[in-house]
Amino acid sequence: MKIKAIITGATGMVGEGVMHECLNNPHVEAVLLINRRPSGVVHTKVKEVIHADLSDISAIADQLSDYNACYFCAGVSSVGKGEEEYTNLTYNLTLGFAKTLSAINPDMVFCYVSGSGTDSSETGRVMWARVKGRTENDLAKLPFRKVYNFRPGFMKPTPGLKNTLKLYKYIGWLFPVFKALWPNATSTLKQVGDAMINITLRDYNKTIIEVPDIKRLAYPPAL
Repeated sequence: MKIKAIITGATGMVGEGVMHECLNNPHVEAVLLINRRPSGVVHTKVKEVIHADLSDISAIADQLSDYNACYFCAGVSSVGKGEEEYTNLTYNLTLGFAKTLSAINPDMVFCYVSGSGTDSSETGRVMWARVKGRTENDLAKLPFRKVYNFRPGFMKPTPGLKNTLKLYKYIGWLFPVFKALWPNATSTLKQVGDAMINITLRDYNKTIIEVPDIKRLAYPPAL
């Protein structure tokens, strides 16, 4: 099986990291980047589409067929945002994108970058966790072949990439400490990317992908 993947959020840390693993993996044949601004990436596998509104991709629908994976890494922080704004930028954006894509490519594996601590009940006190939980739950209702919700914790950045968040640059040296104290809450960004590729190739018996699952999926038996 060869993967033809659509990736969103490649101008951010997680999306760039996932893209990096795709470009270096022989099982990935082609990558379509859908970004709101140019990424500057030039590679034989890559095609890029610039589209301002990810919640409505109907205008570019004719360019989205024949892909069998989507790694949805676009997202925003909830810091400084009210629930209505965060819902619009998280739930509405993701579901709008995914609904159109599922109609075009129903045989696709859709991997959504959620977050550790997401609230599947949608009833907890933490706003962002409720919104993410609702997003996960409603993605699962769409007619994709598989939907996997990735819940990474603290990620060690991939060396050499340009979109690493400043916070990670400043505290990255503490990763060995975090890993020792909280092994089930820490992974590398490379492991996240590898896990998405491998779950596309093999499927998995869980749809909520926590950090221990990410680590397990990053090193499966060889094909």
